[in-house]
Amino acid sequence: MPATDNVMDKLVSLAKRRGFVFQSSEIYGGLGSVWDYGPLGVELKKNIKERWWRSMVHDREDIEGLDAAILMHPKVWEASGHVSGFTDPLVDCKQCKNRFRADDPRIKGTPGEPTAQCPVCGSKGTLTAPRMFNLMFKTFMGPVEEAAALVYLRPETAQGIYVNYLNVLQSSRQKIPFGIAQIGKAFRNEITPGNFIFRTREFEQMEMQFFVKPGTDSEWLEFWRGERMKWLVGLGVRAEKLRFHQHTKDELAHYAKDAYDVQYEFPFGWQEFEGIHNRTNFDLSRHQEFSGKKLEYLDVATNERFIPYVVETSAGADRTTLVVMVDAYHEDEVEGEKRVVLRLHPALAPLKAAVFPLVNKDGMPELARRIFDDLRKYYNTFYDDGGSIGRRYRRQDEAGTPFGITIDGQSTQDGSVTVRDRDTLKQDRVAADRLVTYLAENLKG
Repeated sequence: MPATDNVMDKLVSLAKRRGFVFQSSEIYGGLGSVWDYGPLGVELKKNIKERWWRSMVHDREDIEGLDAAILMHPKVWEASGHVSGFTDPLVDCKQCKNRFRADDPRIKGTPGEPTAQCPVCGSKGTLTAPRMFNLMFKTFMGPVEEAAALVYLRPETAQGIYVNYLNVLQSSRQKIPFGIAQIGKAFRNEITPGNFIFRTREFEQMEMQFFVKPGTDSEWLEFWRGERMKWLVGLGVRAEKLRFHQHTKDELAHYAKDAYDVQYEFPFGWQEFEGIHNRTNFDLSRHQEFSGKKLEYLDVATNERFIPYVVETSAGADRTTLVVMVDAYHEDEVEGEKRVVLRLHPALAPLKAAVFPLVNKDGMPELARRIFDDLRKYYNTFYDDGGSIGRRYRRQDEAGTPFGITIDGQSTQDGSVTVRDRDTLKQDRVAADRLVTYLAENLKG
């Protein structure tokens, strides 16, 4: 691995060059901390989401899927506490017009005082006193922009699960303990976003809320801690780069009984990208109070009524994608040449194989095209006949493609091809009509 001080710069450059992530609205100068996923990026992120969905919903009998709307009744956010409590104290510099969190460590002095100094322009006495700023994006529903028409872009996907808890419970005929999983967009008007796709204003969450009987919540929290760590290691992420951080009393959210962050050691330090939380019965109790609808569960075995506790697993799809990319980024040397390679887990790799005719003559391009057309019925495959074979290998190494398939003179005679492994650089001679089987055996996991 290269020195940590420039890994992120190199990764951002690679992401653009190879079509993983682009700056949003770049031709207009870009939009701050908003990113677009390119051809390879959208495949990588989709593969991560599909793997999460399979593990949470398809592989389990006790979890159901949901896709709740982004726009919700404004009272939802009053009940959840987001209207009154989802705020940050902010200060503005009257000189350079930049805005900062009041607790920004770069600020010298106390904001609002004449000695306070702006961390950007260095002016003294230009910072305003802190003002509270809600992080939710506001919009209006209907033709008139008035307070009665105010709605919010959801800052989290969890509330869509809570307000549908009874609908899912009754329609699926589940019994507690059971969970509801959802993948969806959320929006936060972050003031200090950054570090590429780590902290953005528009992001995607992979959340599962597991409804349990009070008294069993601590046991289920431990269960899901173990399950989530196993899943992450199963993505190919190095275990030594992962750790849990248990929230202290000062860090705990007002609704939480216990909470853990899953942290990864990024080039910019240990940072959280997933959380496992014991949210108690706070959310369902609040929605019962604000809506007037009974959200109690009846245990028919004991004739006991209770509002379930919730154990939440909440992962950022964008942050998880960044974890996977950072962890996969390597630099090494092959035959005296520097090589950049994304050692992505084969199941996550956007492209599974690339097909190369060694030269564009002697029947090689025609055979290569036939092989390519056959493979892409089963796997996302790339065709490249431009430049030297070494250069083509390097391009696919950067894209994280596990296998390079070369069609040469021998291929036109006996129908065999060379398959090169991205990580080991080992080359196997494989019959062309066995390629689909070969890839299936080597892309498992």
